[in-house]
Amino acid sequence: MGLVNVWVPHTTAGLTVNENDHDLWKDILSAMMKIIPLKANYHHNAKYSHLSREQNAHILSCIIKSSLSIPLKEGQMVLGTWQSILFFEFDGPRIRSLQIQILGE
Repeated sequence: MGLVNVWVPHTTAGLTVNENDHDLWKDILSAMMKIIPLKANYHHNAKYSHLSREQNAHILSCIIKSSLSIPLKEGQMVLGTWQSILFFEFDGPRIRSLQIQILGE
């Protein structure tokens, strides 16, 4: 047994594990926009009012975290039947990177 750690080193992106389904992605986005509207009176944004992208991205990344740890068995990540790693881009599109560390095995 081992462990795979996946890390996204950006403050406006995140990772989660869920079903790889486009309709679910729309539902997640819709729910997030209800909780954290795209445009609101965000104090952080006052500093960046000249940027059109800077809105609720930092707040969203507090809900969808920047790292995942997934068990590893016989060289394969142990995910449920419908589970996939989902990457969330909250302030883009932009070029992003991932850091992956494998422990054990």
